[in-house]
Amino acid sequence: MKAERLMQIILAPIVTEKATFVAERNQQIAFRVVADATKPEIKAAVELLFKVEVESVQVMNQNGKQKRFGRFMGRRSDVRKAYVSLKDGQKLDFTEVN
Repeated sequence: MKAERLMQIILAPIVTEKATFVAERNQQIAFRVVADATKPEIKAAVELLFKVEVESVQVMNQNGKQKRFGRFMGRRSDVRKAYVSLKDGQKLDFTEVN
């Protein structure tokens, strides 16, 4: 896998109440990723960016909601989320990103 592609896989960490609960309980970190990212690409991207060892990756696709803008109907964009489990003894530090 090319490093340029891996640097574009992870869009942002998900910082919500649910993601924080999952992080504390299951030692998983949630990320927003590009729509065509695969599990091996996500694993390689996290290991490259954060210098940690990844145990497993779980991916989900969340469909965008229908929303009304005045009298017009719109739609939010679809989101692909990745829940990354780190190996024992590994910690993720967002301040030390390459």
